[in-house]
Amino acid sequence: MDNNRNLPFNSFSSLTFFTGLCIGLTPVGQAVAANSKDQKPGDTLVVEAQAPSLYAPQKSADPKFSRPIADTTRTVTVISDQVLKDQGVNNLTDALKNVPGVGAFFAGENGSSSTGDAIYMRGADTSNSIYIDGVRDIGSVSRDTFNTEQVEVIKGPSGSDYGRSAPTGSINMISKQPRLDSGIDASASIGSAWFRRGTLDINEAIGETSAVRLNVMGEKTHDAGRDKVQNERYGVAPSVAFGLGTENRLYLNYLHVTQHNTPDGGIPTIGLPGYSAPNAATSALNGSGKVNTSNFYGTDSDYDDSTTDTATMRFEHDFNDTTTIRNTTRWSRVKQDYLMTAVMGGASNIGMPDPNNVGSWTWTRTPNTKDVSNKILTNQTNLTSKFYTGAVGHDISTGVEFTRETQTNYGVNAITAPPVNIYSPNSNINVGSLHRNGANANGQTDTFGIYAFDTLQITHDFELNGGIRLDNYHTEYDSSTACGGSGRGALTCPTGTPKGSPIKTVDTAKSGNLVNWKAGALYHLTEQGNIYVNYAISQQPPGGSNFALAQGGTGNSANRTDFKPQKAKTSEVGTKWELFDKRLLLTAALFRTDIENEVAENDDGTYSQYGKKRVEGYELSVAGNITPEWQVIGGYTQQKASIQEGANVAQDGSSALPYTPEHAFTLWTQYQATSDISVGAGARYVGSMHRGSDGAVGTPSYTEGYWVADAKLGYRINSNLDLQLNVYNLFDTDYVASINKSGYRYHPGEPRTFLLTANVHF
Repeated sequence: MDNNRNLPFNSFSSLTFFTGLCIGLTPVGQAVAANSKDQKPGDTLVVEAQAPSLYAPQKSADPKFSRPIADTTRTVTVISDQVLKDQGVNNLTDALKNVPGVGAFFAGENGSSSTGDAIYMRGADTSNSIYIDGVRDIGSVSRDTFNTEQVEVIKGPSGSDYGRSAPTGSINMISKQPRLDSGIDASASIGSAWFRRGTLDINEAIGETSAVRLNVMGEKTHDAGRDKVQNERYGVAPSVAFGLGTENRLYLNYLHVTQHNTPDGGIPTIGLPGYSAPNAATSALNGSGKVNTSNFYGTDSDYDDSTTDTATMRFEHDFNDTTTIRNTTRWSRVKQDYLMTAVMGGASNIGMPDPNNVGSWTWTRTPNTKDVSNKILTNQTNLTSKFYTGAVGHDISTGVEFTRETQTNYGVNAITAPPVNIYSPNSNINVGSLHRNGANANGQTDTFGIYAFDTLQITHDFELNGGIRLDNYHTEYDSSTACGGSGRGALTCPTGTPKGSPIKTVDTAKSGNLVNWKAGALYHLTEQGNIYVNYAISQQPPGGSNFALAQGGTGNSANRTDFKPQKAKTSEVGTKWELFDKRLLLTAALFRTDIENEVAENDDGTYSQYGKKRVEGYELSVAGNITPEWQVIGGYTQQKASIQEGANVAQDGSSALPYTPEHAFTLWTQYQATSDISVGAGARYVGSMHRGSDGAVGTPSYTEGYWVADAKLGYRINSNLDLQLNVYNLFDTDYVASINKSGYRYHPGEPRTFLLTANVHF
């Protein structure tokens, strides 16, 4: 194994000696040596090595991945804490704008609106493949980054890493941990639309081997571009560590976040490119123009409340310098309930005094309700070790995981909302509140997983790697329906049963095994650059992580229990180059992902597993320092996403996969102009996207591409205080951030806003 490529921290002196030896062999080094002849005996010659780039962490913070990012045979993007600070980012969705082609592009299906971090990546919903410290994070909430050290994005199947997951990637948020130093970092921010936010990060060493850390956050704001949309959240994350710097380490962490938000159900797509009136009676809409993007079509009753509680205990033991075992136990609960009124359906002029007056026409409103509790309990054991068998070096990571995930979706009474005026919506109405009716849905999945990865150093320049993971899962699901309702899925009440009584309609279970694996090879062309190939298989069972199983093989559902697991196969070939003393990482990759066993709807409305999808393209990325003063992170991807087989084509009839921009670009750069002044600028491009297919008539089948630019100015007053001004959407671009499947509604992008932050350090 090439130990020079993966040196431990205690080898810094050896690295310095090696660097000095190399310098000494150069003409510059020889000149320095000649000049050193004039030095007096006893003088010390100091050779300084540059610190690693704060924009390009060299390793994953997840101990499961022991190889450097530059030697990982997959597309990996790490968004560091410094990038988050420089950009003024405070939530996961905004952090992921640093990854090309990844974003919240999907606004929900029909009358149901997406909430929280509804992330799409390479043509697939990745919302159920979000992890915190390698443990699946549950719930459809927005995740704050006040307790996040860095965000790691892996593109391509991650089943061998985490078990069942989205077919095109995973997102792992790394939590802040106590350190053996003492300091205080605090920030206070004000911004557009009465944005107010404060954070506090206190780290205190206790003795020589223990430390405590406390992160606190509070935020309250109005949405700058949307009437009546407000967000309020508070968080606290205490942690303590024992045995730091020793062979036995114990970490105890707790996270509590509460949110009280006004949800946004979007606005009508009238007037957008591709829109046309659905019928002759409403043809006046063709020339009526767009609605005001600040319009709020909800009600005074709308709300979105959530509470997250997470407790984690991790123990680590070093058997020696090359072998470590870790055990992590986590319990987490996310409770969320909301009432969100979204526009849905077509315009109506029926019953209007002047049917030709578009200003009096109305639009259908549909209340979305949820009252859910998600819990997860997991115990994970991981062993990493480096050793030789003969001349072949090994870098292994192996482990076992036991996980129980439960969900209770409480049934609530139906709520109706009156139609709303299209151009002058009135939200000053009350439609009531949520009341549980006993028609609950309950799901539980128990998973046992075992995995092993190994990187074999065959020669100084050539490596092979591979890994396999076996998962056994058992899911139980039951649900009830309140009888006496109307519409799709309505259930008639049995004789003598009061209307609204819960009637159990589903009670089923599913067990199965998943085998996920990966294999790759890497060759070092030089000490700075390599080329690699990789192939991976990833699977997830019917229903994914949503507990949405239907009865046996008899129900007409896309999540029938007799369906085979969805399977994704990804091939990737790429190259990675570390330049400027390993402070700048350049990557390029070609990829293809084929997804099979996709459930597709037949012409008669039933479902079968004949669907196939393909996403292929290439990706370029850069992260790190060009000079000591100049930092950069960015990337570009071109991805062709298509449906190979299946009826679920895009609305325009093409085979394009919805919510996947063919072209996407992102770049953020910062320059330290003087010791006290820094300037930053960024731009991102999201290309045109197709939307999903359904029976909607006249709604846009696509969204247009757009550019957005951001800027930053930083000023250091002294060593304890600096000011930072961030401006977002610098040129006030009007764009569609997300659109729903039917195309009736969309979420407009945020207009130009500013954020002024004071950062304090002690």
